[in-house]
Amino acid sequence: MIDGIIFDPLLPWIAIGVLAAIAFAGLVVAVFRGLAGWALRGLAALVLIAALTQPSLQDEDRAPLSDIVILLDDRSASQRLAEREGTTASALDAIEAELADRPNTEVRRVAVGDGQEDQGTLLMTALNTALAEEPRGRIAGIITASDGRLHDLDRAPDLPAPMHLLLTGQEDDWDRRLIVKNAPAFAILDEPVTLTVRLEDDGAAPDAGTVPLDISVDGAEPQTFTVPVGEDIELPITLPHGGLNVIQFTTPTAEGELTDRNNSALVQINGVRDRLRVLLVSGEPHAGGRTWRNLLKSDSSVDLVHFTILRPPEKQDGVPVNELSLIAFPTRELFLDKIEDFDLIIFDRYKRRGILPAIYLDNVRNYVEEGGAVLISAGPDFASADSLFRSPLGDIVPGTPTARVIDESFRPQITDLGDKHPVTAGLLGEETWGRWLRQIEIETSADAGDTLMSGVGDRPLLVLDRVGEGRISLMASDQAWLWSRGYEGGGPQLELLRRLAHWMMKEPELEEETLYAEATGQTMRIIRRTLGDEVGAVTVTRPNGETEEITLEEVSPGRFEALYEGPEIGLYRLAEGEQEAVVGLGPAAPREFEETIASGEAMQPVIDSRDGGILRLEEGLPRIREVAEGRPAAGRGWIGITPRDAYQTLDVRNVPLLPAWLTLLLASALILGAWLREGRR
Repeated sequence: MIDGIIFDPLLPWIAIGVLAAIAFAGLVVAVFRGLAGWALRGLAALVLIAALTQPSLQDEDRAPLSDIVILLDDRSASQRLAEREGTTASALDAIEAELADRPNTEVRRVAVGDGQEDQGTLLMTALNTALAEEPRGRIAGIITASDGRLHDLDRAPDLPAPMHLLLTGQEDDWDRRLIVKNAPAFAILDEPVTLTVRLEDDGAAPDAGTVPLDISVDGAEPQTFTVPVGEDIELPITLPHGGLNVIQFTTPTAEGELTDRNNSALVQINGVRDRLRVLLVSGEPHAGGRTWRNLLKSDSSVDLVHFTILRPPEKQDGVPVNELSLIAFPTRELFLDKIEDFDLIIFDRYKRRGILPAIYLDNVRNYVEEGGAVLISAGPDFASADSLFRSPLGDIVPGTPTARVIDESFRPQITDLGDKHPVTAGLLGEETWGRWLRQIEIETSADAGDTLMSGVGDRPLLVLDRVGEGRISLMASDQAWLWSRGYEGGGPQLELLRRLAHWMMKEPELEEETLYAEATGQTMRIIRRTLGDEVGAVTVTRPNGETEEITLEEVSPGRFEALYEGPEIGLYRLAEGEQEAVVGLGPAAPREFEETIASGEAMQPVIDSRDGGILRLEEGLPRIREVAEGRPAAGRGWIGITPRDAYQTLDVRNVPLLPAWLTLLLASALILGAWLREGRR
């Protein structure tokens, strides 16, 4: 095939231009002088200059290449609603067969599924990949069968050919979806958090007015409310407990709507305390007297009230007790009227001195039984006749003093039970901990709590117990401060006392008997913490009501775990013995179901960039036409593809237009003719 004329000049184009200018000047002189052969001279010069450019005819041997049409087959979750999946498959099968029957045409069918981790439909990503694998010069068209709900429009490529969208939905489709706005990840306990909920109808929805809305917390029996459709509803919710709270909103499936997958919403909020209120009662001054104060003051979330007794009991100066402070300390208000406002009361080497009457201490005992927490850091005072044990608090203290004070050095040790308890589990490096120098001997009974640490001769050092609804702990030494001073290398004093204080205040992550799950995508890590030696299988109840038994493995003392891959999105219930938990996997309404009504609005700008079209398959399968580049590529009932006439060049031959012999013959003949013509005159 002749492709055109090409030039391969013997001299640079500038030099050829200079020679042409000289020849033209000579021709002008010949005309001016009236030479009869000026025309022949000019033709001779033109032949010579043309010969210097070496013109050639290029002859190519070409093999035609087929046009490529890309079919995007949307197989995302929203395409499985109603009859869309079947409509898509039959339409693309028919189009593929029609294109395959066309001469010089190939089809590339690309399936587009759901993106990972709830990314939605990545239609443009799939198109980019398909275009990268094919020569753009052969792409004659792109045909997409989809509901038009894509989630990567920002990745739309520069199209090499017209693109068309065949919508799979119906004109009369409608769907109701539940939206929860501004759900925080954390909320303060005992303070309402406002969630904005909206029920919205999309498509050709009937007039609903109001519909029921069920709200359930942690899988409990739901409460039902009647709410309007199409309006924002503000719901104040107070979290019932610390840690993870799972709140599920559900509206019943209405007749005729596309799906109920977006009729629920899961909100997971961690309940945290705003301020932890602690009352610290310091007794006899000692070297570590500021240990607890420094620990609590270093935590910005702790409100501390410090009640300190500065005069030792042996000092008898006759000054009345009520005159020992600069201001009247509100003991009655603290220990009777407002004791329930505190999350924790700490007695640090406190002994009875008449400052706190027995009725106050009896109220402290009631406070514990009704859900409060008391921690006793015992020194020699606990072994004396004025010990707190010999007050109304003695009924709940988990250890009985023997009146013996052991003044010898020892290295605190974690007991076997302590290896399992979250207060002391994982406190590594026992062999390198610094020694303490004093311990108060106490006796414990088998049912008097949990001994987590031991001291001299394996005697109980740290004992925790539950009393009624509350908690109490006893540390039988006042030497923890030695660790903070780095004595003999120190020890994990800050971490131990922090965990102890937070266990007393019922922080969920420090519960010794608990079942919970950590969710990552569709995978949950089931965790069972216990003080026992073994646990049973965990019963997992799926969102659809089916159950499954999961066996846990011990990964550390008292901690059993298992990984579970949830087969569907939604609320899962876990149970093992008396322990129960709920966890949500993925969003209750995945991204694929946020908007389910078929629409080409999002893809319209991309399709318009190449004059493509959007047609509904419910109106019938469109005809396929060939259209020229730049012409409208779609119309009523038809879509167009642009033939690319691509080819592969197999061989190229160049045929000189002015071979040397022809150039010499023509130039000589013209020059001779000019000479003869001018010689006659």
